[in-house]
Amino acid sequence: MSVSAGRKCRKSTPTYYLRTIHDLAHQLFLRTVAFMTLSPFPSLPVREDMLVRYSNLSLQSHNVSLTEHPSAVVEKNITLQRPSNVELTCQFTASGDPRSVNVTWRKDDELLENDYLISATGNTLYTQYLFTIINSKQMGSYSCFFQEEKEYRGTFNFKVPELHGKNKPLITYVGDSTVLICKCKDCFPLNWTWHRGNGSVQVPLDVQMNDKYAVSGADANETRLKIMHLSEEDQGAYWCRAVFPLGESGDHVHVVVLSYLVPLKPFLAIAAEVVVLVAIILLCEMYTKKKKSHPDDGKEFEQIEQLKSDDSNGIENNVPRYRKHEPVGQ
Repeated sequence: MSVSAGRKCRKSTPTYYLRTIHDLAHQLFLRTVAFMTLSPFPSLPVREDMLVRYSNLSLQSHNVSLTEHPSAVVEKNITLQRPSNVELTCQFTASGDPRSVNVTWRKDDELLENDYLISATGNTLYTQYLFTIINSKQMGSYSCFFQEEKEYRGTFNFKVPELHGKNKPLITYVGDSTVLICKCKDCFPLNWTWHRGNGSVQVPLDVQMNDKYAVSGADANETRLKIMHLSEEDQGAYWCRAVFPLGESGDHVHVVVLSYLVPLKPFLAIAAEVVVLVAIILLCEMYTKKKKSHPDDGKEFEQIEQLKSDDSNGIENNVPRYRKHEPVGQ
């Protein structure tokens, strides 16, 4: 039994059936010619006006199953680098009557109306949203919601291809040259640009300074920035940005510029420690040798002091003592 969201069921007229058959045939033709792939979901009618208007664009079909993944939220990340027709399908198995399940679609936080279809097979619900992405504003997250006793959500996250730079800091020295590389796997951006980080702001590099910067690979899937005559002022974050028809993607490389004295500092510190240690050892040896060469200096000093004390006592003992005689009283 089929239920259409946001629209009333039409009466069973021959014209309606012919149009439905035409829609199904047209969709089957597009899928067969463009992708030659099979979908695990049943075919649903699509909007012919959109397919005719953007018939030159490829059709991207993606689906999520909330039946196979019973968690409340299921997400799928999709990389898109050029305008395309997009068909999103969600599958959900209701615990009761599928007609009591409320089905909605949202783009980010915006409710989508009258642009999606719903079909039911037994207790399994299928909902499909067909649209076209032709600019960056249409990128983002598209979610289907199944509201039963609990709300279930399937989300499709659309983004442009990611870039791959150097994760670790690039260390170089004053006066040298270095080359920064950014790559985009299996994609070809329209253009590449380089920026330098200045706090929270990215300032475009003046690549016309031929004596300082040289950029290569602007039309390939990678770009290279050569920085010449490096100084300590050149260190910091450098951002590469790839421009796609549906938006931009970026990554950064951190450059560290060191002076030639920096690598020598550990060796200089070790050398200073060795000199101090050798000096301490030499002083200890000199003190030990001096102490061994004069072992009886202290005893001789004590003997001299003892002799002086004895001499003093002898002289004192040899001095005659006189008794004082008092006059006899007359």
